[in-house]
Parts: sequence; C-alpha cells; structure tokens
Amino acid sequence: MRLDKFLKVSRIIKRRTIAAEACQNQYISVNGKVAKASYVVRVGDIITVSYGSRKTSFKVLELYESPPKDKAGEMYEVLENNPFD
Repeated sequence: MRLDKFLKVSRIIKRRTIAAEACQNQYISVNGKVAKASYVVRVGDIITVSYGSRKTSFKVLELYESPPKDKAGEMYEVLENNPFD
C-alpha cells in the first residue's frame, strides 16, 4: 500500500492529497529516511510525521485497504509523540 494511502486510511492524516503534499514537503519519513508518497508501506515500518516543532512516530501493525472507522486505529501503534520539541 502506498504511503499516502496508508496515512489516509489509518486516519493519521485526514486527506490523501494532504498526505501526498506532506511527503513532497519532506514532513514524512519512514525508518529514518524521507519518503515519497509512492513508498510501499510494510508491516513493521516506523513512520514519523513532523510539522514544525511537532513530531509523532508510528509503527505499522496491520494493512487494511479500506478499514471501518473502529479498525483504523488498529493499523498502527503510537511510539513517540513530542508536541513541543
């Protein structure tokens, strides 16, 4: 599954176009490397979302193509949430 789609279906980012823009602006990294929207997400990947001084890291647990709202949170685990680094 593409990174931008994963961010959208897991509800980490609300819209896929915004997820793609975040990747293009280098706000998203996977396993410590800046990633493009077309990156293929795998179970076990560590995704870090950075906006300004805010940084949050997630570990990918499951991949669902179109999960219901209650299953979206099961797709990842929050590892680190630093709202004001």
